Amino acid sequence: MRSDIRASFGLKVAAIGGLLFLHLPILLIFLYAFTTEERSYQFPPPGLTTKWFAVAWAREDIWGPLWLSMKVAAIATGLAIILGTLAAAAMARATFFGRNQITLLIILPIALPGIVTGMSLRSAFALADIPFSMWTIILGHATFCIVIVYNNAVARFRRLSGSIVEASADLGANGFQTFRHVLLPNLGSALLAGGMLAFALSFDEVIVTTFTAGTGLEAKTLPIWMLDELIRPRQRPVTNVVAIVVFAATVLPILAAFYLTRGGSETAGSDK
Repeated sequence: MRSDIRASFGLKVAAIGGLLFLHLPILLIFLYAFTTEERSYQFPPPGLTTKWFAVAWAREDIWGPLWLSMKVAAIATGLAIILGTLAAAAMARATFFGRNQITLLIILPIALPGIVTGMSLRSAFALADIPFSMWTIILGHATFCIVIVYNNAVARFRRLSGSIVEASADLGANGFQTFRHVLLPNLGSALLAGGMLAFALSFDEVIVTTFTAGTGLEAKTLPIWMLDELIRPRQRPVTNVVAIVVFAATVLPILAAFYLTRGGSETAGSDK
């Protein structure tokens, strides 16, 4: 009994230590967004203030990268939802030679290191003589966003009973009507969750963006702006304020995706 209690206590301590290791740095970022010290990170902070939020709001060099990140993430997510859903529909129930290999190719971009993906895309754009711009960033982000949507959609497709599609056809519905009134209501939460996860990943992507962006200020996303500010700091707390914005833009969609997909067992025709 005592050994069980000691083991349970040790596991709790290890779990708490792991959580602190993961989340304490994030809490420190939040703390230093309120520090009165502009240059150093002394602990504890000499004082607390909210002035840096106003300073960040007034800095014009932040708004361009912010809007660019939002546009890139939104367009890449839209492309991912369309292409990822089509790929999932094609692969969910089809059986053919090479199916597993094609599935591997679809999910490979999310498994590869970002630097490999970035170098490959940069070489491909250079060979195709495609100028680097916002659109090359979008194409780069779409490569891994498609995987996120695909994984959510294919899991939901496999939970759907094929009989509901057959029943829709027997009742005279065409392909579009079946998709609109039968498949989409069952896929909606999975696609929305996949889109939110894709948006979150795209919004804070750094490595692939570095290789697919141009050199001008018009191709600088918010994470790239933050990286530049960390290398050449002007007002350190402002960077932490922006980090809070990025944190909210990534964590909130992930939480929403979690709550949207936890009821996936209630899809039509699924096994319970």
